[in-house]
Amino acid sequence: MLPVHRFTAFIQQHHLFEAQSSVLVAVSGGMDSVLLTHLLKAAGYKFGIAHCNFQLRGAEADADQQFCRQLAINMQVPFHTINFDTTGYAIEHKVSIQMAARELRYQWFERVRQQHGYHTVALAHHQNDTIETILLNLTRGTGIAGLHGILPQNNQWVRPLLYLNRGEIEELMKLNNLAYVEDSSNASTKYARNKLRHEVIPRLKELNPNLENTFERNLTHFRELEQLLEMQLAALKKELLLPHGNEVHLPLDGIRRLTPQRLLLTGLLKEFGFNETTIDDLITALPKHSGRVFDSGTHTLILDRERLILTPKQHHIPAPVLIQADDTIVAYGINHIQITQAETPFTIPQNPSIAAVDSDLLTYPLTLRNWQQGDYFIPLGMAARKKLSDFFINQKIPLHQKTKVPLIVNGNNEIIWLAGYRLDNRYKLTPQTKKVAIFELL
Repeated sequence: MLPVHRFTAFIQQHHLFEAQSSVLVAVSGGMDSVLLTHLLKAAGYKFGIAHCNFQLRGAEADADQQFCRQLAINMQVPFHTINFDTTGYAIEHKVSIQMAARELRYQWFERVRQQHGYHTVALAHHQNDTIETILLNLTRGTGIAGLHGILPQNNQWVRPLLYLNRGEIEELMKLNNLAYVEDSSNASTKYARNKLRHEVIPRLKELNPNLENTFERNLTHFRELEQLLEMQLAALKKELLLPHGNEVHLPLDGIRRLTPQRLLLTGLLKEFGFNETTIDDLITALPKHSGRVFDSGTHTLILDRERLILTPKQHHIPAPVLIQADDTIVAYGINHIQITQAETPFTIPQNPSIAAVDSDLLTYPLTLRNWQQGDYFIPLGMAARKKLSDFFINQKIPLHQKTKVPLIVNGNNEIIWLAGYRLDNRYKLTPQTKKVAIFELL
């Protein structure tokens, strides 16, 4: 007799799928996945069976595939199967056989789900799988998220057997005389999960025979702690992640007040790709290292004087663009420079986005480019030259903005204008100026 009521109650409690939903069941042929199909059939759900042959165990794998095909025929449900070159995939993508099998099956399950209109993919994980996952995470290093174990639902992936432990599954299979196949690799301790299953967990059960129930209670506590942390982080993100165009600014006074700082700062910056090692370096630099730059795969984080500045990585810096004497507008990245001519007398606009230049001093073609190491100019109103890097610091222009400032460079390689900031003193209008070139940053 199958415990259908307990099965459907767990599905309803966790909102895994509706009574009318169509479910794709991942079936290896082992007792866990076979029991799942029998429970779905007894409960009246609509489902199909999907089986992967990873071609790693020769005739044994082919026999498993045939068993699953026959199971689908007996149950009168759709059957989907595929043969993978798992070893070739592992070599090509430079991953382990286990990781290759995982990537291949999950990608294929999702394709089948979409192509055949299944609402969800059901996986036969149970309580002991959760225990093994937590112990693996603890062994390799983990945060709170690694302690919540396997969740009943993760988007389209559902796990309706998480209320059962391995002993209960074995008993149900025997009581109901349900046939299944045994994967011989499950007995090997070559893999970390199997070593935990066969060597570590039995020792733990000697200390606590009710290990599964104890872990289930612990999981409830861990999940509640994770929810509490997520609520705290959601409030902090609204307070501290301040949008500025395509940047995000985090005020340092708020960062310094975080307690516990490392945990919360890691949570705030995780979505931008920063790991715990980088967070440790950042915390060390906070008191005295303004100007430090930290990188993730997608973002740059700059420790400015009063804030942290998060900016997406600029993967493309525009190539230099030539400005000819008869050009009226020139594009450079997301910016445009509009060029007009005027005669003197001329009233200089009080607008940092406009530069009025003595036209007779220009040697065409001019060049429109970004900042380069070693660049210098003579700022308007000064007599001595100044490195652009020092000018940026004095103007409190963050490091990541340097490459975004368009520079107009004369044909003699002198910088004429830091667009939007400062004209070079050598190109200002004087009483001797007769023609004026007007550059406007759009």
